[in-house]
Amino acid sequence: MSARRRAAVLGSPIAHSLSPVLHRTAYAELGLEGWTYDRFDVDEEALPGFFEKLGPQWAGLSLTMPLKRAVIPLLDEISETAASVDAVNTVVLTEDGRRTGDNTDIPGMVAALREHGIEKVETAAVLGAGATASSALAALARICTGEVVVHVRSEARAAEMRGWAERLDVEVRIADWADAAQALRAPLVVATTPAGTTDALAAAVPEMPATLFDVLYDPWPTALAARWSAYGGAVVGGLDLLVHQAVLQVEQMTGCAPAPLAAMRKAGEQALADR
Repeated sequence: MSARRRAAVLGSPIAHSLSPVLHRTAYAELGLEGWTYDRFDVDEEALPGFFEKLGPQWAGLSLTMPLKRAVIPLLDEISETAASVDAVNTVVLTEDGRRTGDNTDIPGMVAALREHGIEKVETAAVLGAGATASSALAALARICTGEVVVHVRSEARAAEMRGWAERLDVEVRIADWADAAQALRAPLVVATTPAGTTDALAAAVPEMPATLFDVLYDPWPTALAARWSAYGGAVVGGLDLLVHQAVLQVEQMTGCAPAPLAAMRKAGEQALADR
């Protein structure tokens, strides 16, 4: 397949993104010789102008912060998954100019957990209450049969998470960040906070931890993930999430499935090692 098509990741800042490595690897493995995948530093203000210049050669866009919500008014339709959290990280563009938005972070989280043998859990804990935490709640809505305890730093964040819980039909209990060490005994702990935020919790990891899903991938491992692994717990990392959501993006943008998961992961691991 040699027809020239374009795709890219947009965001600001964007220089750190591993998406070009993952998508280009997929194109090579799939024999998509005419396909290119770039990165563009685009903020919310510049996004409409970028969309105006998109021609028929464009197949898709990956979106990262701060564009996942800002892009929605520019689209013709969005999937139920994306609508559930008001966040689009994938735009598929057709040659007739139609723009469809989706969210592959949520099924990517579910797929990453499934790969590590996590199909269902009775309860779970979420550390943090930002945009990634809402996606985590949406993923847990698919696999958690009971209560999700969300540890937050402020009442404003608590109110946001209660809103997401009601919208996603997830049983949520809000807890203070000061008590986050208690979360580490849950069957599944999802850490959604920025780098360094959970470092102080490493000392509180129990002797027989269950499963930690830490959405960070650089730097890796986090202090929490390292201690978790040292104590024999299962760890799902941010690269797992990044690769699984990218697999779904590649399949949607190119129409080729399955995307080469193993090759994409290997390329991501090598790119991180080279940093």
